[in-house]
Amino acid sequence: MMTRVDPIESQEPAGREGARAIVIGAGLGGLAAAMRLGAKGYRVTVIDKLDVPGGRGSAIWQDGHRFDLGPTIVTVPQLYRELWAACGRNFDADVKLKALDPFYEIRWPDGTKFVAQQDTDKLRAEVAKLSPRDVKGFDKFLEDSSERYWFGFEDLGRRSMHQLWELIKVLPTFARLRADRSVYGHAASRVKDEKLRMALSFHPLFIGGDPLHVTSMYILVAYLEKEFGVHYAMGGLAGMAQAMAHVIEDQGGTMLMNTEADEIVVREGAVTGVRLKNGLEMGADVVVSNADSGHTYTHMMRNHPKKRWTAQRLKRTRYSMSLFVWYFGTKGTADMWQDVGHHTILNGPRYTGLLRDIFIKGKLCDDMSVYVHRPSVTDPSVAPRGDDTFYVLSPVPHLGHDNGVDWAVEEPKYKAKMLKFLEEQLLPGLGEKISSEVVFTPETFRDRYLSPMGAGFSIEPRILQSAWFRPHNVSEEAKGLYLVGAGTHPGAGVPGVISTAEVLGTLVPDAPQVAAMARAAE
Repeated sequence: MMTRVDPIESQEPAGREGARAIVIGAGLGGLAAAMRLGAKGYRVTVIDKLDVPGGRGSAIWQDGHRFDLGPTIVTVPQLYRELWAACGRNFDADVKLKALDPFYEIRWPDGTKFVAQQDTDKLRAEVAKLSPRDVKGFDKFLEDSSERYWFGFEDLGRRSMHQLWELIKVLPTFARLRADRSVYGHAASRVKDEKLRMALSFHPLFIGGDPLHVTSMYILVAYLEKEFGVHYAMGGLAGMAQAMAHVIEDQGGTMLMNTEADEIVVREGAVTGVRLKNGLEMGADVVVSNADSGHTYTHMMRNHPKKRWTAQRLKRTRYSMSLFVWYFGTKGTADMWQDVGHHTILNGPRYTGLLRDIFIKGKLCDDMSVYVHRPSVTDPSVAPRGDDTFYVLSPVPHLGHDNGVDWAVEEPKYKAKMLKFLEEQLLPGLGEKISSEVVFTPETFRDRYLSPMGAGFSIEPRILQSAWFRPHNVSEEAKGLYLVGAGTHPGAGVPGVISTAEVLGTLVPDAPQVAAMARAAE
């Protein structure tokens, strides 16, 4: 399916056959950006060092198993329908979504459970089982979540925040909504039970944020999940990425895989193209980087002086935690572990203490909390008949702490601890059933995704690293350069990176031929 650019063709001057755009990185944000640019009339080339599209949303196929590497769910499905519609396509004709209900189950070592689901009455009943006195506080939390969704997601999250005035205008609303308070702090202000506080505050971990420090605006996820549901894309996010690549190719674009972009070429203050690692220079009128914003500015623009995103500034930037992810297939287990569904969050004995160790101290702990993904209960394509495919994810410190972890030594130790934890708490007898496995450590994230310090989700979404304070979608460092993806506004997570492309679409002008047609039609 993937095509390659003819090297001779790629050296043609930009503009010979219409306006050219290059998108660096075939992650979901980069693919969405390419679709938006194609709809605007650009001739788009997407460049990625991996062999398949999707970035963190790609997959590895091994021993009959498909290991979905990153995101496992689709929320706010209208975002994708709007993206496809902008390209004159029907999302539902290309991608099949399956609603998951319950969304996930949270478990604690003492056997306590919390089942997250869409029905409000059932959800309130779950709260009542944990802490009857907190039901009223939970109702208030849902109201808070709704208000922050409409402001933080539908307003700020779908427009550019590159102008300081845009920030100044919303400061009163930030103050009224107590954006200075953390997600955990806000949950604690509404409910007293510590387990319930965890259940209402852990969501920032899905986007690389420390619940003890990330702005309380992110409690919007509770409303987002309940209002629009949680879905699984059949074939995984890798399948959706392939569908996006097909749209790009149908628009006349090109997917250039197994190719690494090394430098964004800037002449007289404007981008002129991209230089590949093999030395080939490709011309473009517009360059969009879906690479990590830190990597974009420190490496790919290393020969161009920066006004704002200097090496010193980026060195002061706080990055998200990293991840230890164990992907494994199991033999003959389809009828085992009947109480383990598509998503399970398995807590260790600590919550706030573990968060401080991971984010602040940079300490790799003996205890852990894990996210268990078992897609084979929903999607038979992920495993051979009768078998299962899993991934188990544990937040761990990134590589930038002074007491950095030697993962060559710690990987087998940490995996052994994870196996023991899983066998005791969720999957008895697991060790005897594993038939295939892959392990990702923070070093994998650094090397595979070119992520600074091996961070799992780029820049941490603290209040002074969000909105205007985050790297802007339109770069101030070179004319014609734009950024999308987790390290830009509005931030990480699949809805976030898809929204970065929506913002991009408002900033990049239509290609000249499209603009001319629009003027003629007026």
